[in-house]
Amino acid sequence: MNDHEPRHAARPEQEAGQKPEQEGTAGRPEQTVTSVVRLDLERYLGLWYEAGRLPLRFEDDAASDVTAEYSLRDDGTVRVDNRCIDAEGEPTQALGQADPDPEHPGRLRVSFLPAAIRWIPFTRADYWVLKIDDAYRHALVGTPDRKHLWLLSRDPHPDEAVQREFLTEARRQGYELAEWIRPAQSGSRVTDEQLAAAGR
Repeated sequence: MNDHEPRHAARPEQEAGQKPEQEGTAGRPEQTVTSVVRLDLERYLGLWYEAGRLPLRFEDDAASDVTAEYSLRDDGTVRVDNRCIDAEGEPTQALGQADPDPEHPGRLRVSFLPAAIRWIPFTRADYWVLKIDDAYRHALVGTPDRKHLWLLSRDPHPDEAVQREFLTEARRQGYELAEWIRPAQSGSRVTDEQLAAAGR
């Protein structure tokens, strides 16, 4: 339940006429983690393919066909539906909930815990959109502690130049990409039928 310039080009906030929301890092202003100021949540909803990520303890490094789908609930929260084929070749699904931050549109808090215990403090993770293109076709998403980062695309095979552009922004914001993972994408999404057949 699934981040702005290449080289020295204008930052994405500037491209969209925006000023960045910032999480300062003392003595390192050039590596400030920023989220986009404006995010059209309705346009952000829908299916995304994972083009790349930093390692996650809850996701196999060899996972493939990784997708995230976001849909809006009646209460204003976002349903997060993450699916993939795990390292053993089995279809898996993780369902979560994201709560938009009304003061920072480019930030959400996400939880994959059972609904009954989501109220407990410290059970939600930051989900910041660091960069998104005007067409809402590619998005860079990360956590402000720089431990987690995802590159999402509406296309299972995004253009290499676009990927380089977005990863350049990640490096500018201080993310280390030495362990960057690019999951295999067949172009298919794990279906409800596959999950049911696997007893998931």
